[in-house]
Amino acid sequence: MFLACGDALFDVFQSPSDSLTSLELSAHIGGSPLNVALGLARLGNPVGYLTANSTDALGDKIQTFMQANGIDTRYVARCDRNTSLAMVSVNDAGHPSYAFYIEGGADVSLSRDQLPADSTFDAISIGSYSTVVEPCASSLGAFIARARESSFIAYDPNVRPSIQPDPAVWLDTFEQLGSHADLMKLSDEDIEFLAPGTDIETFARAALELGPVWVVVTRGADGAIAYSRERTVEVPGRKVAVIDTVGAGDTFQAAMLDALNRQGQLSRAALADADMQGAVGWAIAAAAVTCSRRGADLPTRDAVLEFLA
Repeated sequence: MFLACGDALFDVFQSPSDSLTSLELSAHIGGSPLNVALGLARLGNPVGYLTANSTDALGDKIQTFMQANGIDTRYVARCDRNTSLAMVSVNDAGHPSYAFYIEGGADVSLSRDQLPADSTFDAISIGSYSTVVEPCASSLGAFIARARESSFIAYDPNVRPSIQPDPAVWLDTFEQLGSHADLMKLSDEDIEFLAPGTDIETFARAALELGPVWVVVTRGADGAIAYSRERTVEVPGRKVAVIDTVGAGDTFQAAMLDALNRQGQLSRAALADADMQGAVGWAIAAAAVTCSRRGADLPTRDAVLEFLA
């Protein structure tokens, strides 16, 4: 069973309006790691989610959503804090920017006593703002340090400067979680924030020294490059009519893990010789499907196969 950990919130989109006194808002369940869980479930994998989730109306909606999509909620800790919100603006190219309202939010309140007692998961995916906001950050860091002995660890920094603008904080977390990771995925935008002016290969090679077997860098429409100590594989992007790119990186992460799982290569030992081209290519195709849809509407396996056909 997979486990994804971290954010659980609502993405709030503003609709165009000529009114001077009102806005039309549309709210959708989101959170980068929760999107990863959704993607894994829709691709046919058993997956659970670890977070603290509010008992308010929005939290109830998140809980129902997870259950309806086949995400195991036994590791979700309910609490009376408010559900976090992200105000999303999408530019003409479909790229989102976020303003977060998470202070005192449920998802970032996860404490150590709310962590699973066991760590018998096949693979754990972690990342985004829950790794840099306390007390959740320390709780998840302790969990990953323990779980790495028995579980495959996939880490996506998914940097959110609007929540934590200090690169040093993200770098500290990057080095800590990177040292526990078997697979690291990040975007070219993450690299530019963490190490301005550093080229992708230089950064990826340095990241490999932390301990991951693979470091995979996504580049939007230009595809992705996967690095190991012995190999470099570049896979081009796929042309698609982009509605927006919300959830594309999360789709990529979920689909890459799905591919490795289906290939029987979801272990640190197997990853060294795993099919980079196949796993990254499948992830790019899945992300392209998400980009053709409004919001983080991650595809099923059949939808990806139909796109490829």
